[in-house]
Amino acid sequence: MAGSPVAKQSRKESTSAAAERLFDRELEDLPPELRWREWMLRVEAVIFASAEPVSRETLARVVGKDCSIDLLIDDLIEELRFRPYELVSVAGGWQHRTRVRFAETIRASTAPTRGAATKLSQFEAMVLMAVGYFQPVTRAELGKIFSKEVSRDTIAALRDAGFIASGPRSPTSGAPYTYVTTKHFLSAFDMETLRDLPDIEALEDAGLLSRKGVLKMMDGAQGEEGETEDS
Repeated sequence: MAGSPVAKQSRKESTSAAAERLFDRELEDLPPELRWREWMLRVEAVIFASAEPVSRETLARVVGKDCSIDLLIDDLIEELRFRPYELVSVAGGWQHRTRVRFAETIRASTAPTRGAATKLSQFEAMVLMAVGYFQPVTRAELGKIFSKEVSRDTIAALRDAGFIASGPRSPTSGAPYTYVTTKHFLSAFDMETLRDLPDIEALEDAGLLSRKGVLKMMDGAQGEEGETEDS
């Protein structure tokens, strides 16, 4: 049927494909310098408009097939060298960020900011970091790490802030949900990948994580892990 979801999806894909064909990525009618300049402006516009870090694949859709994204980014970084904001590589893409030295100025202005990081309690922040290290991890396993129960409210707060999401079901009894970090987690904490997380031994030495709890969890100790959990 013409009005069926399948037909509507097909029309949407056809429209998208037609628009992509009409979009001039190569700009062959422009001299090389103007072509490069236009590609730079396109890339900066996409990054500026995006609410999250923009991947290389996304940027490649608006420039010529032989254009070097890395060289474009290098030129943009150089161009912004004396501006109060910069272009940073984070969470597998690029994003505009205000330079750190202007943080106090922005706070003093009390102006509302875009994408302000959600304020977490100390315990919520520690739970979030534990998810980062041990993902996919269940709520019961998190409880063993901290030697105390991690409430569903704590998990909900981290989910609502966009820092964690549901991972695969645990193979343990009851198949409880596991939790994993999101791309927003990497972006909010200025990390390119999870390899940028601080040394876990430093966190244990600071008393932020229980070494005993970590070992107990890694040894697969029984207990709450068989409990079925809500998402």
